[in-house]
Parts: sequence; C-alpha cells; structure tokens
Amino acid sequence: MTQIKKAVVPIAGLGTRFLPLSKVLPKELFPLVDKPVLQYIIEEAVASGIKEIIFVIRPKRKEVLTYFKKYFKKTPELEEILKKRKRNHLLKELKKLEKISKNISFWHVFQRKPLGASHAILQAEKLIKNEPCAVLYGDDIVESKVPCLWQLIEIFKKYQKPVIALYRIPKESFRFYGMVEVKKIAKRLYKIKKVVEKPSITEAPSSLAVVGKHIITPEVFDHLKKTSFDLKKDLTLSTTLSEMAEAGKEVYGYEFEGKWLECGNKLAYLKSNLYLSLKHPQFGKELRKEIRRTWWNW
Repeated sequence: MTQIKKAVVPIAGLGTRFLPLSKVLPKELFPLVDKPVLQYIIEEAVASGIKEIIFVIRPKRKEVLTYFKKYFKKTPELEEILKKRKRNHLLKELKKLEKISKNISFWHVFQRKPLGASHAILQAEKLIKNEPCAVLYGDDIVESKVPCLWQLIEIFKKYQKPVIALYRIPKESFRFYGMVEVKKIAKRLYKIKKVVEKPSITEAPSSLAVVGKHIITPEVFDHLKKTSFDLKKDLTLSTTLSEMAEAGKEVYGYEFEGKWLECGNKLAYLKSNLYLSLKHPQFGKELRKEIRRTWWNW
C-alpha cells in the first residue's frame, strides 16, 4: 500500500487580501494567536506522518525561507538565558520547535510566474518523484482531535485515489467557495462529480465546500502537465480535480471531523484569532472576562 510521506505547501501567492502588511511579511508568517499560521500547517503534517515538506515560493520571496529557518533553528544562547531566569514554559515551547525540525525535512521550489495554485503545485513534481502526496494550503487551519490530514490519508489508504477535504457551510457563504456536486458513498464520504466555483444559493450543488487540504496522485500531475495556464486565470487544485472527475476519473471527498478556521482574508483571519484566543489555556479565561466587561460598558 502506497504511503503518504510528502506534502506540498504552496506559498507563492501575492497576498493581495492582506496588503499593505503582506508587502513586507508573507501572510503565512502572520501570528495566529501566539505562533505563525504556517506552524499549524506543519504541526498537522508531522502529526499525520509526513516526513518531507516542499514549499512552493516566489523567487522574490526567498526571505520566507530565511525567516522560517531562523524560527525553527536551535538557539543555545537564548535557551541558556531562559534557564537562568527559570522561564521553563518558554523553554518548553522552544523544545517543541526543535522536535518538529528533527522529524521533518524541508525543501523548496520556485514558481516564477503567478499562474495560480495548480501551476504552483506542478512545480513540485520532480521532488514528489511519481508518488502520491498531500497538498496543504497555508490559509486553512483545522481544529480537530484527529488531524484533518490524517483523516484524509485514512480514506486514501482504502481507495488509492485523490481525496478532497470538505466542510459543510451555511448557504449565505456559498458564493465565496468552491462547492461540490457529490454522490454519497458512506458516512462523511463522497465521490466527487464536479466542483462549482463560487455559485449562487440556487446554483450550488450541495452545502459542502472545498477546504485547502488534499491528497493527490501522480495522475493529477499528468493532468496538470496538459493544462494551459494563463496569467488571467487562477486555476485552483479543486478546478483540476473537478475536470478529472467530470472526465470519469475517481476523486473522493471527505467531510472531515473538526472546525475549519480560515486565514485567507482579513476578516476570517481576525475571527480565527479571536476563536483560538478565547480557547487558549494560558489567557483565554482572562480574555473572556475582559470581553464581558467591555460588552457591559457598551
């Protein structure tokens, strides 16, 4: 049985929804409560058995790799100071980062033109080496007992075909997402018929939206090689998988267990920060008290 040991993380986007801050800091490095968004993605990958992560970046954004290496790099001088000051809780956090870096290898490839997410993923093909792999977008965090990627891998183990993460959303949000037409196979499991991008309420084929977590196979890369990419179109991976499904290829969707926390635009990012801050074990309780006081004063 083919195992999933590699993940592609495309972070070559322009970050226009987060301008002007994204001009100087890649949005994947924005703090989500007390750690960068990208750390959540990597922690999920490690917890799901991934051994190699391939970042797809823009040539002019090499600094993201520099920042990232510094973030995970061991810092003996700082650790010595923290030991003397008995800041054991901070030392524990640094040890977590060190453990992550020991358990995974990081690679990178360049996307030299902004030709969309599907094109970005294609750039990683040589490092994937004809294997199935995961694709994890830097905008999508899932809070769950069992990592979302692990759930998708379990489906892949059985069917050995591409798998899309799905999440049920309210109808007023349909117009912002790719919505799937499906055939139900089992509890939470579907066969994808097609993906409709940003439909109206009446045009949406279901209430299941595509989330930026996938398992893809070498067959997907074969399809991408035949795709005509255009600067005017941002071809997403869900578009590619929809084309394959409509051509009769098997593509599955799994409605994962957990809560989807988006970070793809300013409002979603703020909502996710607030949600996780209120649940934080260190300062969530105090924050909830402060919100109640503020609400009362309003």
